[in-house]
Amino acid sequence: MNFDVNLLLRVLLFAFYGVAGIQVLFYLFIFSRIIFVKSKKKEDGSTIPVTIVICAKNELENLQKNLPAILEQNYSNYEVIVVNDNSQDGSNNFLSHLKSQYAHLKVIDILQESRTFKGKRLALGLGLKGAKHDWCLLTDADCAPSGSNWLYKMQRNFRQPKEIVLGYAPHQKLSGFLNKCIRFETFFTAFQYFNFALSGIPYMGVGRNMAYQKQMYFDKRGYMPQSDRISGDDDLFINKVATKKNTRIELDASTFMYSMPRTTWQSWMHQKQRHISTGIKYKPIHKFLLGLQNITQILFYGLLIPLLCFRFQWQIVLLIFGARFLLQGIDYAVAMRRLKEMDLFWWLPFWDIFQILYNIILFPALIKKPSTQWK
Repeated sequence: MNFDVNLLLRVLLFAFYGVAGIQVLFYLFIFSRIIFVKSKKKEDGSTIPVTIVICAKNELENLQKNLPAILEQNYSNYEVIVVNDNSQDGSNNFLSHLKSQYAHLKVIDILQESRTFKGKRLALGLGLKGAKHDWCLLTDADCAPSGSNWLYKMQRNFRQPKEIVLGYAPHQKLSGFLNKCIRFETFFTAFQYFNFALSGIPYMGVGRNMAYQKQMYFDKRGYMPQSDRISGDDDLFINKVATKKNTRIELDASTFMYSMPRTTWQSWMHQKQRHISTGIKYKPIHKFLLGLQNITQILFYGLLIPLLCFRFQWQIVLLIFGARFLLQGIDYAVAMRRLKEMDLFWWLPFWDIFQILYNIILFPALIKKPSTQWK
């Protein structure tokens, strides 16, 4: 029996049409939402009382470097709670000294490891329980605000019916290829959760820069262990409670919360394996959409290459590739400009390949037994 190469190529071509169509739909109707976000109107100057919650475990160096900027925000009605979780590095002495300088700093010490709550869930729950204000703004000890108006610009979103505000938490720009890869992955994660939220299907946020109402947290039993994974205190909770009506995003550059990126491939991969492991716990609709986007991206190139190698309908194939690339470029350009990552745009032809390799390498983390240690 003769093998019909042309028949196989026709099947591949129609499959290519299908996956390319799905990719185009993503870039037209979901990932383009950020293009149409309008700048917020001039504020009326009113402010809402806010509690900033920071969970820290052996973070002395980061607290010394970043906490003063958080304590010195251009804002009058706020408190800062640092939950010092079993730190053994002298953090307690530094925090005690800082309390004498800043009346709005409150420290909660945890002196015993929890056997029930994995990661920092106990620390977060205690921090929120100790908050005297309903609106709580979360960040980490290794994060530094872009300026003194971070709190003010974030709180302008704290209006009913909104209960959740998602901000951007980029990494610092350093030299080297690894830094570009880390920053792009951080950008693309935000690119996804911002656009999904704008599409009415919010699914995650990052605990380095997000806010929500304390009462909602306890009403929705956010303090309960959501999984056996160390990560998830931020994205799994948002995945559980976020809706089209109660979630808002903030794109103003003065609200960005910066942190230092990893400096080795090994440490970064270890970090991402821990983070990505929570994805298996997302709601079915979110897993479907995210999986569909990733799978069709892989198939897009998996089908493109053999069709071009055999020059089968190559003009049409290149036309479709160009259309998809153009839509992607427009969406990325606008988002990168808004998120101050425009230097990454010139690497656009490479990022698709990077994402494919990244997803393949980290896929086992979705099913691997998770770590239960927060260090």
